Amino acid sequence: MPEKPRPDRITDLSRLKAFTNPLRMQLYRLLYATGSATASQLAEQVDQAPSLVSYHLRKLAEQGFVTEASGRSTDGRQRWWQVASEEGWGFRESDLAGTPEGAAVVGTITRGLVDFRSAQYLAYLGQSAAWGREWTDAAFSSEWLLDLTAAELAEMEEELQALSRRWRERGKAARTAGDTAGREHVSVHLYGFPFRP
Repeated sequence: MPEKPRPDRITDLSRLKAFTNPLRMQLYRLLYATGSATASQLAEQVDQAPSLVSYHLRKLAEQGFVTEASGRSTDGRQRWWQVASEEGWGFRESDLAGTPEGAAVVGTITRGLVDFRSAQYLAYLGQSAAWGREWTDAAFSSEWLLDLTAAELAEMEEELQALSRRWRERGKAARTAGDTAGREHVSVHLYGFPFRP
């Protein structure tokens, strides 16, 4: 059985620090969604100077998160960028938070991700009527309260990863085949964490 593709697991604090700058996280997410883009194209989307965006893309490249997209430039002057791995990246707090600096970086990144995801969902809610009934009926927000062990929660996360990979590959294959009618970028946020009522 072939090994399942896995996100790049960051265990080096210096790599994770690349995302303490919110613009870098935003650029990475845009590249992940669009597949590839130039610094100028990304600069328009984030309302920043192309030179600043280019600088941050190079910093992400130094840490292995993005790479130049080969074969995209038609004149050799434009530099196209893409994420280094379609599997993305992740980290375990226990790998990095053993020092005060590590705990601070993990906290900054985690809060930044939550803030970004919340802002993205709130933006959708503010414009949901413009998407039309088909999309608003398909969109969902769910919460399930479960009684699990830590091992069961970890197993559930593995199953959700496999499910999301399957749907990502399905969408990618459809786009490659030219089936783009009605397709939009879709963001799915799921959280799993312990709590005590």
